[in-house]
Amino acid sequence: MALQITVDQDAATAPFEQIRAQIAELARSGALPVGYKLPTVRGFAEELGLAANTVAKAYRALEADGVIETRGRHGTFIAAAGDAARRQAAEAAQTYVQRARRLGLDRAAALAAVEDALRAAYGDPTASSAAGSA
Repeated sequence: MALQITVDQDAATAPFEQIRAQIAELARSGALPVGYKLPTVRGFAEELGLAANTVAKAYRALEADGVIETRGRHGTFIAAAGDAARRQAAEAAQTYVQRARRLGLDRAAALAAVEDALRAAYGDPTASSAAGSA
């Protein structure tokens, strides 16, 4: 399977962002499966007719987003989506906890705020089970 990415030099979107967005979408859709080995930065840059720094910037952004992972000298691969989602959720939770502490909330108040937000986003699981048993 060859990686088919196109870069429009005349587009308003920067080339690195075009690469990032296309690889992210291919990974999200499953067109690039978990474990798929991406081309080297230099090789991909030559193939696209771009500077190596442009491809490297796209790869760094994808790695920061958890879409790809670099395994040292072995190369760069599409990462498992679940791992990325869990990692990003954990980072968001950590950010929330730090903010709640700065705001002076105790553990119970911080947890109550999260539970309220979860109910608002996902619905109240006790309401649906209570309605079903009535």
